[in-house]
Amino acid sequence: MAEIKVPELAESISEGTIAQWLKQPGDYVEQGEFLLELETDKVNVELTAEQSGVLQEVLKDSGDTVQVGEVIGTISEGEGGKSTAPQADAQESAGASEEKAASSEKTAEPRESANDEADTAKTRTIASPAARKLAREKGIDLSEIPTGDPLGRVRKQDVESYQKNEQPPKAQPEPKRATQAPAAKQTEDAGKPVERQRMSRRRQTIAKRLVEVQHTAAMLTTFNEVDMTAVMNLRKRRKDQFLEQHDVKLGFMSFFTKAVVAALKKYPLLNAEIQGDELVIKKFYDIGIAVAAPDGLVVPVVRDADSKTFADIERDIGELAKKARNNKLSLNELQGGSFTITNGGTFGSLLSTPILNSPQVGILGMHKIQLRPVAIDEERFENRPMMYIALSYDHRIVDGKEAVGFLVTIKNLLEDPEQLLLEG
Repeated sequence: MAEIKVPELAESISEGTIAQWLKQPGDYVEQGEFLLELETDKVNVELTAEQSGVLQEVLKDSGDTVQVGEVIGTISEGEGGKSTAPQADAQESAGASEEKAASSEKTAEPRESANDEADTAKTRTIASPAARKLAREKGIDLSEIPTGDPLGRVRKQDVESYQKNEQPPKAQPEPKRATQAPAAKQTEDAGKPVERQRMSRRRQTIAKRLVEVQHTAAMLTTFNEVDMTAVMNLRKRRKDQFLEQHDVKLGFMSFFTKAVVAALKKYPLLNAEIQGDELVIKKFYDIGIAVAAPDGLVVPVVRDADSKTFADIERDIGELAKKARNNKLSLNELQGGSFTITNGGTFGSLLSTPILNSPQVGILGMHKIQLRPVAIDEERFENRPMMYIALSYDHRIVDGKEAVGFLVTIKNLLEDPEQLLLEG
């Protein structure tokens, strides 16, 4: 019998939540085949079988929180799931395949066991070991439990649901306690429509970290605006040639990433973090790019952005964004990062104050490009494509002068993008 354990995932991850089991007790699995999907703070991970055999028992259900190293199920060794021996007992091995189990339900004579009082019926009920154990403890007849499983198998949650529905009504609460019901519950009792949804582990982690940042960092935001005329004209002139040469589109993110790297070299404290009573100033430029994924915001990292070309950066960002949308990012692609860029402009945001991505001390917010009248001189105005940019920073180590200088540097580089070529 082999144990299924939650593996080591990353140094910063000690637990996860079972999103769903991809196999059920009684299923035969090959070595390397996916068993379940585990939701962590950062990504969803599919765990595989370390050996071939039959999934014998599931100890943790979907939605349960599990710790690294914890046993969450067992696999029987060998190929018991492929056996057709008539004496195989479904209660003890749970190793018969679904096809055999269904056949046994129709043809096999009922057999009783001293440990299975709940299983006696005209035909043998197919059930997971966990369901049989719970039914035996509660004295419930498995044959009376309805199930939504397409193969008619009774699961642990079916037993729990049946037990809950069969419990006698509880005594009415005392009037004093009834008046102390939460406001949300009172609203539901008043007949107002609501929908309750369980927060995903990632959303819970995002919420926790955003609150922690505002409690632990002296966060401040400074703003500026960029005339995007030069960048847009350059893209217009070069986009076809760029696509043909590099097989990737020339977007805005490579310009901003290059400008951020140049500004970080000039103002290195924005590329640092606080560890205890020390400043750790990073001499590398791993730039996080915030991406809206189905389960919440993620920040994959473009490594060594200072040594990459515009095409390399555009290609990396495109691949990381695609993985984020398909929930295929690896932990390595999300870890680290020395500074973050977030682009609310893709959703139409005109102005915002981005929240720091701890332990980083700086984050740049991009916004919607909008035509606005700009004074050319004392007498002339022109409509120009303008973008507000925002820098949120940790005031504990970054002073206002540095923050403003950082943002002005980015503004100047983008309004004269040929400088970015000189920056490398």
